[in-house]
Amino acid sequence: MPRVRGPSETTGSLAKRAPLRALARRMAARRTLINVNYSLQRVEHGEQAPWLAVTLASMLGQIGLPGGGFGQGYGSLGYVGRAPMRVGPPTLPQGRNAVSDFIPFARMADMLLHPGEPFDFDGQRLTYPEIRLVYWCGGNPFHHHQHLGRLRRALARPQTIVVHDPFWTTMARHADIVLPATLTLERNDIGGSPNDACLIAMRQAVEPWGESRSEFAIFSDLAASLGVGERFTEGRDEMAWLCLLYDGWRARVADAVGAAPPSFDEFWAAGFLEVPGADADLVLFEAFRADPERAPLGTPSGRIEVFSSTIDGFGYDDCPGHPSWLEPTEWLGAPLAQRYPLHLIANNPTTRLHSQLDVGAFSQSSKVQGREPMRINPVDAAARGIRDGDVVRVFNDRGSCLAGAVVTDTIRPRVVQLSTGAWYDPLDPADPGAMCVHGNPNVLTFDRGTSKLAQGCSGQHALVEAERWTRPLPPIRAYDPPLTEQREGM
Repeated sequence: MPRVRGPSETTGSLAKRAPLRALARRMAARRTLINVNYSLQRVEHGEQAPWLAVTLASMLGQIGLPGGGFGQGYGSLGYVGRAPMRVGPPTLPQGRNAVSDFIPFARMADMLLHPGEPFDFDGQRLTYPEIRLVYWCGGNPFHHHQHLGRLRRALARPQTIVVHDPFWTTMARHADIVLPATLTLERNDIGGSPNDACLIAMRQAVEPWGESRSEFAIFSDLAASLGVGERFTEGRDEMAWLCLLYDGWRARVADAVGAAPPSFDEFWAAGFLEVPGADADLVLFEAFRADPERAPLGTPSGRIEVFSSTIDGFGYDDCPGHPSWLEPTEWLGAPLAQRYPLHLIANNPTTRLHSQLDVGAFSQSSKVQGREPMRINPVDAAARGIRDGDVVRVFNDRGSCLAGAVVTDTIRPRVVQLSTGAWYDPLDPADPGAMCVHGNPNVLTFDRGTSKLAQGCSGQHALVEAERWTRPLPPIRAYDPPLTEQREGM
């Protein structure tokens, strides 16, 4: 027999909705900017949140107005919301890549494990290529990729892995050939961005450490060994290239704003240059709002598309033609939560940039008994016998790691938060499924694309369980150089 809802339940339900209704009325009555954090994309169906933000901003009718509309990443990147310069900073000529095949970056492990298999991406049916050599410059996939045990098995497939790195990162440890690269302070360069009204002369401050060399020197010698050295360098050294790039940029600025910046020698001696040609303000889609016919958007219709017939035509079950809430595989409402009842949030850290300088004093100051801190609610901690400062084992079917417990009511019950960026430190380096003793949450996250549309990284959330670690603590070896054999004559 159906239950009859009593007055108290009706009143309670309305009371819960009242703050949302009040907020909606405030948003419609005033100039409102809908800001969506970048992190909302790094989950299963991560395309939906930004799309819904655009939909809400469209309903408010303030897109194209100062202080209204929508944005993404305010507070996380310095250039968000700033007008682009009329002339961007000096850049090297890119040429054209003769290889047109590609994969979405987050599907790297799939590519290495399943060459020849088809996959969907943005309305296309593509095929994973067979990769025998990986050449890696910049970045560290052990920070931003998911399910590290699976990634390690994938990295065992290529015949050769070459890595440029100044440090013994986990990616460098998985390389067959490591080419030590210089830090920015060990070489000359020019610093700038398309949204910054300044240019910086990045003068070399110290000599390269040990056998480190700049990427320009490494690639010049590699090109020479392949018989294309002159074609690569065009007869110029590092400083000659910087002068050439600056002079080309200087001429473009003069044409755009009618005033030439100082010469390269003057710029290099001063070390800093304020760039002319910055627009005073930027209002996203202001021209479109003023005249949609003359300033159409880059959509098939030229308008804002809350419903996309293009995306709808792809027929994807994980990304329909309109923004939607789609149930994720792992969340507290899923059956899997019976086994793993804690929802892990693997956010970017506050004590470092990604995994950079994790060995530094500021990052180390946040560690708990040398492990990455994990915030847990007092109710969940008490149920597991966990006290503040304990080391805990966090685990699911994909892997496990040790973390330091921070018991706090600033995180809601049944949710734990463990930042990415702790250098991966497997208890048994030979075992891809070994526990990370340092607290890298990517041993726990699943390796699935956000959807068939974008195939982006979905490594922000996972279901886990936690227990107090009672055995002896293993040492942290993530920062120790690997053991190498001494060659004769060295």
